[in-house]
Amino acid sequence: MVEKISFEDEETGLAKELFVLAETVLGGVSYILVTEEEEGDSDAMILKNVAGEEDAEKALYETVTDEKELKDAMNAFSDILDDVVFDEE
Repeated sequence: MVEKISFEDEETGLAKELFVLAETVLGGVSYILVTEEEEGDSDAMILKNVAGEEDAEKALYETVTDEKELKDAMNAFSDILDDVVFDEE
């Protein structure tokens, strides 16, 4: 079973539920691969935890926007999950 987490959409203030497909750590930074659909083809996002060490119990995620960082994370998730294929747009 895939873990389900809730985020607050900053634009609308509404809760948005996402499924966590995988987690990894690169260079000491935690990343999660999330999607709105638990199974099947769907858009996915890679989020990174930007909470500092003082907030270790509380995660604060934001979308990865740096191209090199995103590519490194995509490669890591591709290694972890055999059935995941990323389409770069």
